[in-house]
Amino acid sequence: MSELQDLTTLVRAATPLLVIETVDEQRVIECFRHVISQALRPLWRWTLTDGLTRLDFVQPEAEVAPDAGATLDAIRTASERGIYLLFDFHPFLRYAMTLRQLREIVQRQSSSAHTVVLIGARIELPEELEALSMRVPLSLPDIKELAAILRAEALAWQREQGRRVEVDGEAARTIVRNLLGLAAPDARRIVRKLIYNDGALTANDLPDLMQAKFDLLNRSGLLHYEYATASFADIAGVSRVREWVQRRRGVFLAATPDPMLDPPKGVLLLGVQGCGKSLAAKAIAGGFGVPLVRLDFGALYNKYQGETEKNLREALQSTELLAPCVLWIDEIEKGLASGGEDGGVSRRVLGYLLTWMAERKAKVFAVATANAVQELPAELLRKGRFDEIFFVDLPQTSVRAEIFAMHLRRRKLPVEQFDLPALAAASEGFSGAEIEQAIVSALYDASSGNTPLEQATLLAALEQTRPLSVLMHEQVEALRIWARGRCVPAD
Repeated sequence: MSELQDLTTLVRAATPLLVIETVDEQRVIECFRHVISQALRPLWRWTLTDGLTRLDFVQPEAEVAPDAGATLDAIRTASERGIYLLFDFHPFLRYAMTLRQLREIVQRQSSSAHTVVLIGARIELPEELEALSMRVPLSLPDIKELAAILRAEALAWQREQGRRVEVDGEAARTIVRNLLGLAAPDARRIVRKLIYNDGALTANDLPDLMQAKFDLLNRSGLLHYEYATASFADIAGVSRVREWVQRRRGVFLAATPDPMLDPPKGVLLLGVQGCGKSLAAKAIAGGFGVPLVRLDFGALYNKYQGETEKNLREALQSTELLAPCVLWIDEIEKGLASGGEDGGVSRRVLGYLLTWMAERKAKVFAVATANAVQELPAELLRKGRFDEIFFVDLPQTSVRAEIFAMHLRRRKLPVEQFDLPALAAASEGFSGAEIEQAIVSALYDASSGNTPLEQATLLAALEQTRPLSVLMHEQVEALRIWARGRCVPAD
């Protein structure tokens, strides 16, 4: 295992200060137990509760009290070179004396060539130590380790309950695959919850698993998750988008895709507001049969230097760990358009996003939606960034009739009692959202008069509504003219 080899090499090379950020403390200890079998060094552990104890043989009690200063004194005066795992020690480095002690150990001032390892969930070092340290990433459990965790938890439940866990073999394999990207304690906690829920591991556990995994990975709150996505049956129109997704579904989900076919990477949905771009994004996730993750672009921005780019990097990394999934970036122009007054932040965000789009290997299908194409940077629109650019236009007459039927059915109204062609003709220039609101308005009018909804009431509501294509005629028409010949019609 290269990770263990790297740690062994660093210890043999007498690297003075290592930093490991992780919540899986037991994994760190197991790694260093392997290291000392190769490097033959004493292995020590320090915690605030137990003090300094020896790990490579049984020791009845701590040799040094938990005091941080006394611990560093003991390390400095130890004549035999050793490995010292200090858990959650970094808060003590705020004190000048402790900082000075550790610096002298690291710089080998009257001290043997020890290797000190600082371990914690998140470690920020003083500048004096950062330059002297080496940060070592700890790999996450692989498929074999996760499968072992699942078996161990199933056996533990069996011993406790006196009966075996009902396991669907294919579902169990899928659960293990979806645990990739989690630390061992988190994976163990999720598996335990799934088993103790009903004493079984089946396909019904997958939504709960994905939601739990998302909650663990999205501590920043920049992503929003939907496992139960819409289907194309829930949206009128966008027939070309539907066909496009159906042709690529097999390649996107294949474990070993055809090397002749590039996996689909993403689409850009341009269009008039209220015409169903957001619904189409959800339907694409439903068409692929994968969860939908929405990136809140506005929440990325932070006033501190470098934090915005860091937020984007962490959000995209979390999305990759949820793969396969669809990443929906809503109103992308609002996050990337800038007049240059932001100190270049939007340009750096764009640069990182484009690099990620070009180089990502995980099965993350990006769906970006936009209303104002003139605000999108040219780099984003050039061929190759997205597989296709679809334009979601104002619905045609037949689509408007279908939209009326869908919304009437959702409200359990008798569709056959309405003249759908007449309603479609009366709603020329209306978007899908505006048609829905006209129905809502007509329902209120009918309710106030204690009468059932009728055709005349609906026609009156449409007559009283001024759609966006009228209120913002110039802008809407300019967008439609721009898209003609440049984009693929969604319907």
